[in-house]
Amino acid sequence: MTSSISWGLLLLAGLCCLVPSFLAEDAQKTDSSHQDHIMASNLADFAFSLYRVLSHQSNTTNIFLSPLSIATALAMLSLGSKDDTKDQLLQGLHFNLTETSEADIHKGFQHLLKTLNRPDNELQLTTGSSLFVNNSLNLVEKFLEEVKNHYHSEAFSVNFADSEEAKKTINSFVEKGTQGKIVDLVKDLDTDTVLALVNYIFFRGKWEKPFDPEHTEEADFHVDKSTTVKVPMMNRLGMFDVHYCDTLSSWVLLMDYLGNATAIFILPDEGKMQHLEQTLTKEHIHKFLLNRHTRSANVHLPKLSISGTYNLKKVLSPLGITQVFSNGADLSGITTDVPLKLSKAVHKAVLTLDERGTEAAGATVLEAVPMSIPPDVRFENPFVVIICDKHTQSPLFVGKVVNPTQ
Repeated sequence: MTSSISWGLLLLAGLCCLVPSFLAEDAQKTDSSHQDHIMASNLADFAFSLYRVLSHQSNTTNIFLSPLSIATALAMLSLGSKDDTKDQLLQGLHFNLTETSEADIHKGFQHLLKTLNRPDNELQLTTGSSLFVNNSLNLVEKFLEEVKNHYHSEAFSVNFADSEEAKKTINSFVEKGTQGKIVDLVKDLDTDTVLALVNYIFFRGKWEKPFDPEHTEEADFHVDKSTTVKVPMMNRLGMFDVHYCDTLSSWVLLMDYLGNATAIFILPDEGKMQHLEQTLTKEHIHKFLLNRHTRSANVHLPKLSISGTYNLKKVLSPLGITQVFSNGADLSGITTDVPLKLSKAVHKAVLTLDERGTEAAGATVLEAVPMSIPPDVRFENPFVVIICDKHTQSPLFVGKVVNPTQ
């Protein structure tokens, strides 16, 4: 672009209300299943890249984000980008453009979002996107058609000159889409903003095998060698998919939701968090989801609610996504009225872990437990959590719990 003046704004919202839950296990086998797994593989690479950037920035804070939400918004943005700006966005999402065509990338997102948003799912999982456009701006018709066809996104006209009203409109959209879990995402709007792209993901689930609230007791959680906090610790003796992984020097616990989602909790040995973060790959996740074995165990898991809010400009830059934020950005596929750049990219995700879910469950689970002495697995030190869709193996959320009370 020749002009040094650029406008633009990207806003992202992701939410997980991690209480126990599930996507239909009888999910239909479609011709797109292979495509789903390719998408899942790319999303996993992207997820681990994001996670490692954040863990390098700080090893003393909680991490929680939705790689799916961020990737969806960036893929939408790429529909209106050109040349190097487009290449950086798609390569930053770990797509090999010589092996996968741009058309196939967007078809992959379209099918993945359709699969996740199926109305017959028992799992409450909803994703949504919207464009908020200044009332003086004319968008390219092809861009509008493609974001609607592939990402089910609508465009709304707003007056960004009235920044307070525009902020209220955008925040209301996010708050409604996340059922009130993410409020006031937008704290301020630049005066030259002309476009806001918003993507959210809402997830609420109930454990397939809930904890009994009567067994939740206050316990110590060791943030580090010198810091210990009190947390409500859930506890259940029963049959769990839990095992010790020598490669990761960690206990690995898989807990299913009532639906097609699984939470993977990874608890490293003392002093082994860095080893876990450097060693863990998507192949490990695939293996965990594929080889399921239950055993009796006494599991202790903290009840918590944490969130992560991120300036994605800082997070995406190490992944090579830089031009879209600069005056050299080419987003002329969105509008030719003014040169655009991405001035702000915000992502927020919220994680809630409790005994059964936000909605009370009336069922009681009774299990026969072998007489052998079960291992006592206590998540009383920092641990990693990954929430996946079992059908596609796509990572919906990734995070690290360093301090459950933060």
